[in-house]
Parts: sequence; structure tokens; C-alpha cells
Amino acid sequence: MRNSLILFVLFCTQLSFGQATNEYFMLDKKMTQIPDSLTTTSSGIARFIDANFKTESEKIRAVFYWTTTNISYDVPNMFEPNQLDSPEEKIEKTLKSRKGVCIHYAEVFKDIANKLALKTYLISGYTKQLGQVAPISHAWVASKIDGKWFLFDPTWGAGYVDKQKFNKKLNNSYFKVEPKKMITTHIPFDYLWQFSSSPWTNQEFYDGKEAVNKAKTNFDYQTELDKYEKLSESDKAFQAAARVEKNGFKNNLIVQHHTYLKNQFTALTQNKNIEKLNDVVAQYNEAIGYFNDFVFYRQRGFKPAISDDEMRNMMKTIKDKFNKCSDDVYRVGSVGSQNSTMLSDLKRNISQIMIEVNKQEAFLNEYLSKTKIGRKLMLSKQR
Repeated sequence: MRNSLILFVLFCTQLSFGQATNEYFMLDKKMTQIPDSLTTTSSGIARFIDANFKTESEKIRAVFYWTTTNISYDVPNMFEPNQLDSPEEKIEKTLKSRKGVCIHYAEVFKDIANKLALKTYLISGYTKQLGQVAPISHAWVASKIDGKWFLFDPTWGAGYVDKQKFNKKLNNSYFKVEPKKMITTHIPFDYLWQFSSSPWTNQEFYDGKEAVNKAKTNFDYQTELDKYEKLSESDKAFQAAARVEKNGFKNNLIVQHHTYLKNQFTALTQNKNIEKLNDVVAQYNEAIGYFNDFVFYRQRGFKPAISDDEMRNMMKTIKDKFNKCSDDVYRVGSVGSQNSTMLSDLKRNISQIMIEVNKQEAFLNEYLSKTKIGRKLMLSKQR
């Protein structure tokens, strides 16, 4: 009974954002004409929209209309969405089943919009209706249309749940919403996505208004967004976690998201470090090949003969390669427990082979310092 009440509150309450009626009638009608053959992939949907709609406003409307009217809310999985699927897998499964929860609506919307060159981001946060904060996290999207950021909630725009049943009903209240209006019901975990120079704190969201004695801030969100776009995925997670922490852990949903971001940063960093480790392994194997070539050349009595400078360069190349391996392997960083042994073994192997390389270099330097007779004597002693 408790869940039914929560669901009803989440999906049935409508805000006074200005429910559109006939404004989009012709645009929506055109979107209903999309061939079924194009709706199996986001690329197909995007191609149809691009061919039939001109402006950014028209295209984003087409994305919203198709997503909200063609995906049904998956009530049984509301509290257990599959978090293991990649975005691509979520999109593929949603377009096939035409069912999903908020993350699926948002991923499909984002993917189609981005394929139309409409800059769009997925936003994670939590919501509030009738003064009640929802017990589960939520996902919606932001798109930059005609140079201005707007928010869209294709899940809440698709209909509502009543008595454990989804009722499909297009709700334009959640189409192209200005950030300052959306903040009353949707707050991102990361305040960057409030698109506000004075972001709300979690406490202000609970209170439903900005604090009276709030210190003035001038958060340049567009500049921060520009910086964000240039970051690596691991750095994005790291900085997002810092902003989430700064805004306060008001509820367990925020704590869980913060933990997710930290784990994501760790995983991405380790994956990046594993790539570095693999690069060092490749360098090491190449260096071993060069070293073995020198050892075989020495065993053949340095035949066929090459100049002394060429032999010195041969040894220099070997040492340079191993020195680079030695430097790079200590810059790898954490690679996780599964790869830590491999990293330790590689460090040890490089250290050991460097001892052998130095021995070979010492022999070569002595050899090159000798006369022809002295060189022959040295080579005869090694046999």
C-alpha cells in the first residue's frame, strides 16, 4: 500500500509549468508517421527527425514526443533497475521491449538528441512532490537549445502510475522546463546540473525555497561546464564527487551516489593505469627482443662485423628502452588487486634485466677499448 501511494504521488501530481495543448500538435503528428523499421535503433529515429524537422526546438520536441509516447514505464522493476548494463545495452533493450524506468527514458532521449547534434546530458538526482522527497533516485536530461539550457523529464512526461499500473498520458509540463522552475521538484546530486549561478543546497530543496540568510554566490556554471567537457571520465567522476560532498549528505540517496562516483573514479583510474601497465609490458618485451639480439650477436663473435659506433648505438638503444621501462613502470599507479602481482613482477624483472644489461655494456666497453688481438682474446675466453 505504501509503494502504491508513493508511485501515485510521483507520477500523478502535475505542476503549473504551463501544460501545452495544441502548440505542438502538427509537430507531434508528423512524428507519429515515423516508419516502424526506423524505430529499432536510436540512429534510425534520429535520421527521421533530422529529415523532417528543421530547427533545434522542433527536433528536441520530436525527441521528447517519441520517447514519452513509445516507452512504457516498467513498474515491476521500478525499485530494481539494472545498473550493470552499459548505456548502449540499456538503449538497445529499451527500444526492443519499449519498456523501462527513468534511466532508460533518459538514455534513449540523450542518445537520440546527441545524434542530432543537440548537446544533451543525463542528470542523476532525486525528486519531491507535494513536499515529500521520493525514496528512490531519478534521472532526467538537459539539452542546450538555441544557446540556452532546458531540462526535460521524459519519464514523468510519459504518464503516471496508479495501483501498480502505468497509464500512458503525455504530460508537457516536463518538456523544455527552465532550470529555475525544475529545481522545485528535481535536484541533481551534482549542483553543476542546476544551471544556476546560485545553486540550491539539499537543505533548501527540502525546505522548498532558498535560505533567507544565504551567502551570495556567483557560480559560473557555463565556464565550469566548458571545463567539464574537456576532462577525462575519471576526472569528471572525481570532481563530481567533490561537488556532491560540498552540497551535503542530506539523505542516503546522496550518499549512495557519492559512493558510486568514488567507485567509478577508482575503476576508471585503475583501467587507465592498466592501459599504462600494458604499454610498459609491450615496451619491456620490445626491449627484451633488442637485448636478445645483442646477446646472440656477441655469441657469434660480433659477426657480421659492424663499426664500433654502431655497436655503441646498439647498446645505447637497449639501455634507453629499459631505462624508459624503469621510469614508466613506477608511474603506473594503482591497478587493483587482480593486477598488482603482475605490476610487482614487472618491476622486479626490469630491475633484474638491467643488471644483465649493465654487465653486457661493461663487456662491450672493454671489448671496444682493445686492439684487434685483445678483442679476439676476449671472445675466445667467452667460449
